[in-house]
Amino acid sequence: MKLFDLIIIGGGPIGLNCALEAEKAGLSYLIIEKGTIVNSLYNYPLYMTFFSTADKLEIADIPFITTSPKPGRRDALEYYQGISRQRNININLYEEVLKITKEEQFVVETSKSVYLAKKVVIATGFYDIPNKMNVKGEELSKVKHYYSEPYPYANQKIAVIGSSNSAVDAALETYRKGAEVTMIIRHSEISKSVKYWVKPDIENRIKEGNIAAYFNAEVLEITPTTIIFKDENQTVQEIENDFVLAMTGYLPNFEFLRNSGIELQGDCLNPFYSEETMETNVPGLYLAGVVCGGKDTHLWFIENSRIHANLIVKDILSKIEVSRNQI
Repeated sequence: MKLFDLIIIGGGPIGLNCALEAEKAGLSYLIIEKGTIVNSLYNYPLYMTFFSTADKLEIADIPFITTSPKPGRRDALEYYQGISRQRNININLYEEVLKITKEEQFVVETSKSVYLAKKVVIATGFYDIPNKMNVKGEELSKVKHYYSEPYPYANQKIAVIGSSNSAVDAALETYRKGAEVTMIIRHSEISKSVKYWVKPDIENRIKEGNIAAYFNAEVLEITPTTIIFKDENQTVQEIENDFVLAMTGYLPNFEFLRNSGIELQGDCLNPFYSEETMETNVPGLYLAGVVCGGKDTHLWFIENSRIHANLIVKDILSKIEVSRNQI
């Protein structure tokens, strides 16, 4: 069984960046990804536009060329998957990592095989597990925690839960395809983090009454034909409903992190790691990307976590040098 210097769990932009840095340093590596290359981006809404400009999404100093001021989902897929092809990234796709154990080396068990590694990076992002509302009826097929495009919702009564970028995009796109849209928002206003060119659009649609919005509201129950919620006056309302788009965010796989031996801290389950090296409390096990934020998934994104790959590889090389000096 081959022993890799580094196994990277997750083939998103940050996982790819870790691979490129490892290759530059002469380390043998393998990425293991449970879906396709940049799987999370593949599952984004079809017409999503990034907040960041293309240069902020670049990895390994490889230019991200696009004619749009802000790249979209398709641009990003072409860029990152193109890098994987051109640089012949060593990546196993559609293979889920089930377990990591630390023996003399790391043993990485997957849905297809078992691998050995001297070091491991977890760069799994956060998009796989929806942040559930935990209300009666959430399991109904009409409730969607992922949104891809507006066309299935034409002429339907849609409830959009949330006020972040994903919720606002879903509300505006479905409204413009003929849906009757109601937003149910637990806060007092549209999120300040909504893209600056979109925020006035949703606020004006709400102001003119084309999109209904209930602020300081709480979903109580979902039935096959209605949604029941409490408004800011604590009045229980029930309205007709065909689909619920629950854009309530997503979470990392905390069980996987915990089972890997990583300490999770506080109410937000922030994983323990060194800010200087990205190494966790498990020696040789590193974190990279959005997974570092625990429940605070808004803290890390491609633009500000690209540096993680450099920190990790630098630390690995320093440990190799120390080991050589001790021989």
